[in-house]
Amino acid sequence: PELTPLCTQSGSISFDGQPLSALDNRTSAAKIGFVMQDPNQMISKTMIFDEVALGLRIRGVPENEVTERVHDVLRVCGLYQFRSWPISALSFGQKKRVTIASILVLNPKILILDDSTSAVDTKTDSLIRKAFASEIPDTTKFIIAQRISSVEDADKIIVLEGGKLNGFGTHKELLKNNSIYREVYESQVKGGSEDE
Repeated sequence: PELTPLCTQSGSISFDGQPLSALDNRTSAAKIGFVMQDPNQMISKTMIFDEVALGLRIRGVPENEVTERVHDVLRVCGLYQFRSWPISALSFGQKKRVTIASILVLNPKILILDDSTSAVDTKTDSLIRKAFASEIPDTTKFIIAQRISSVEDADKIIVLEGGKLNGFGTHKELLKNNSIYREVYESQVKGGSEDE
């Protein structure tokens, strides 16, 4: 079958009925959170607590509330015991969790994760997904991932092949009807990457 191109050359994106292009950077930043693949491109502070607190402090949140919210999100992300550590002492996967915590603490309306859990083990990946469900249940999440366990609970999953749409549906629908998705899932489960 012929594949449908993923995107067109025209169109617009609206947020709460308003074109996204009409929002200024400050408004967009307050509503949309983005976590990059490489945490080193996002981190700007030396200490873990200060990195996670940065967005709240920029927004003028009182310091006692900053402390409470940062400690809460560090617990959820399994980082509380490291709260006074320098970021340089963390592994790459732990740094990814710091960047996720830095966005989670802001309660964005939209969260975009660019393969941000690829360097964490599946137990931590599960912990992060539970954090999303408990901490930001009403946030719309766009998760770009290679690991199927990172997206299998999503309302809808898009399968891409060569930059084109190959499949669209729930985890169960895609396992049943999409050979590429099924092959990747089976290779990850049988290959043990789900337990790394």
